[in-house]
Amino acid sequence: MAENIASPDIGLAAPAKLNLYLHVLGKRGDGYHLLDSLVAFASLSDTLRFRPARHLQLSVSGPFAAALGERPEAENIILRAARRLAEFASVQQGAAIALTKNLPVAAGIGGGSADAAAALLGLARLWELRIETEEMARLGLALGADVPVCLEGRATFVGGIGERLTPAAGLAPAGLLLVNPGLPLSTAAVFRAHGGRYSEAAPMEAVPADAEALAQFLSMRRNDLTEAAMGLLPAIGEVLEAIGQSNGCLLARMSGSGPTCFGLYRDQNAAEIAAASIRRGPGWWVAPGALLADVAVSG
Repeated sequence: MAENIASPDIGLAAPAKLNLYLHVLGKRGDGYHLLDSLVAFASLSDTLRFRPARHLQLSVSGPFAAALGERPEAENIILRAARRLAEFASVQQGAAIALTKNLPVAAGIGGGSADAAAALLGLARLWELRIETEEMARLGLALGADVPVCLEGRATFVGGIGERLTPAAGLAPAGLLLVNPGLPLSTAAVFRAHGGRYSEAAPMEAVPADAEALAQFLSMRRNDLTEAAMGLLPAIGEVLEAIGQSNGCLLARMSGSGPTCFGLYRDQNAAEIAAASIRRGPGWWVAPGALLADVAVSG
């Protein structure tokens, strides 16, 4: 996440997070699941802007703003991140945060986690805080398992419950198509439906040289939550079929706990062509873009 430091306020992009594969390895006694996943980011993102204010305040706009408006303020992860950071650093001032919600909610692409990570980074800049990377990661993990990797902002192997991060240097670029059936899906419900079927870790032995090699690498892995998610929301199967049948698709897979699915393509132009031709169900969100190894975009 890159800051626009030339502006009197601060702008950050909060990009969609993709689990290119996701293996569930086990479950701790406290209920948290142990994971092995390769995470990368998309060129598609929410955006946040920060400016000084006496009190903490949040305004939300964008195509998916209404979905957030239905939730109690106490559940908003951006405000929780802001309050946790202020408490940690003994900050007395407030901030005006403006979120443009471009990504669907409860969609398996880490929109809330990316927003929380952007809030921590943007407010640390606004409040002129100097916080060690490890401390920021701990603050993030307390907000959600995906927040630390969103703070990292680059392709990463994720282990443990989300706290073990290993850079996946040199991840090949690729075109990307995200498709969501227009219905939310609870992460907790998907993990409950998955039950106790566990896999082995499968880290990358060699860096894929291009999109085709990346798709081949991923084809030997899977998303362990797909079957459970499809059982709860059969439309996911329709989305995967539509992506898989699109011209130039190298791989079709669900991200995270769903319901958003992604297709990998040779480049962004191929993804845009596929998006224009895909069979769309009612209410589907279809968005072409690019797979990013490192986040280098600003709001």
